[in-house]
Amino acid sequence: MAADDAAARIRSLITALAPDARRPVTDESRLVADLGFDCLRLTELASVLEDAFGLRPFGPAEAPGSLRVADVIAAITGERP
Repeated sequence: MAADDAAARIRSLITALAPDARRPVTDESRLVADLGFDCLRLTELASVLEDAFGLRPFGPAEAPGSLRVADVIAAITGERP
């Protein structure tokens, strides 16, 4: 999968799982502070991303709570959007 396609898929998955659907998801959106993710929803997002991209399970120290959408994309694709 090309990096642009992967980035679009990641944004789509984050948008689908974001608790605060009123807020637009941008690359600069912070998962917790801007989009309203809590511990349970972050765990769900990690699981969905693992399944969608064949990733190894995230450990507790790798929880993406303070990350921006761009950080998640970079972690998975190896490229900054």
